[in-house]
Amino acid sequence: MTYFFIIIYSITLVYFALSERVKKFIVLLAIQGVLLFGIVFFNLGQVALGEFLFVLVETIVVKSVVIPIFLNKVRRNNGLKRVHETEIPVFYSIIVVTVMLMGSFFVSNYLHNEQIHTKFFTVAIASVFFGIYFIIIHKNVFSHLVGYLIIENGIFLLSLAVGSEIPMLVNFAVLLDVLMGVLVIGIFMNRVSDRFQSTSIDELAKLKD
Repeated sequence: MTYFFIIIYSITLVYFALSERVKKFIVLLAIQGVLLFGIVFFNLGQVALGEFLFVLVETIVVKSVVIPIFLNKVRRNNGLKRVHETEIPVFYSIIVVTVMLMGSFFVSNYLHNEQIHTKFFTVAIASVFFGIYFIIIHKNVFSHLVGYLIIENGIFLLSLAVGSEIPMLVNFAVLLDVLMGVLVIGIFMNRVSDRFQSTSIDELAKLKD
C-alpha cells in the first residue's frame, strides 16, 4: 500500500508541471499532505501514540487543511487564477519531472545502505529538485511559495528515507519553520500586491531602502 501512495505522490509532481491554475496548485498540495500521512501510516509498525498524533497533525491538519486554507485566502486577496509568467513550455516541464523521477530511481538503486529506505529516497529527491525547478521557472511570489512547500514535502519524505536518524525534535522544528515561512511569505506577498498591483518578482527590483 505504501508503494501505491508513493506512485500517486509522483503523479502529483507531474500534475504540478501540467497545471497553470493557482487553485489546482493548492489542491495538489492538500492531496500531497494526505498522501504523506498514508505513507507514514502504512509504513510505521509499532509507533508511540504521541508520535502518531504529531504526524497526523503535521500532515492532515497542517499540510492538508491549515496551509491550503491560508493559501486560498492569499489567492483570493490577490485575485490569482492562472500563472502565465513562465516561458518554459509545459511539455518541457513534464520531461524534466520525468527525468528527475527516473534519475532519482537509478541513483537509489546504486545506494547500498541499510539506513536508507530507497522507496522513499527516490521520490523524496525528485520532489526536492522539482520544487527547486518549479521556483526557477516561475516569476510569481505565490508560485515560489508553492515550490517551497513542494521542497518541504520532499524533505519530509527524505526524513522517512533515513527514518531512524531523524529525531522528533527535528520534525517539530521543520514544521514550525514551514508554518512561519508560509505566514511570512503570504504577508509579504499581500504587501507587494498592495504596493505594485502585481505579485511578480520583477516588481521586487523596484523596492528601495
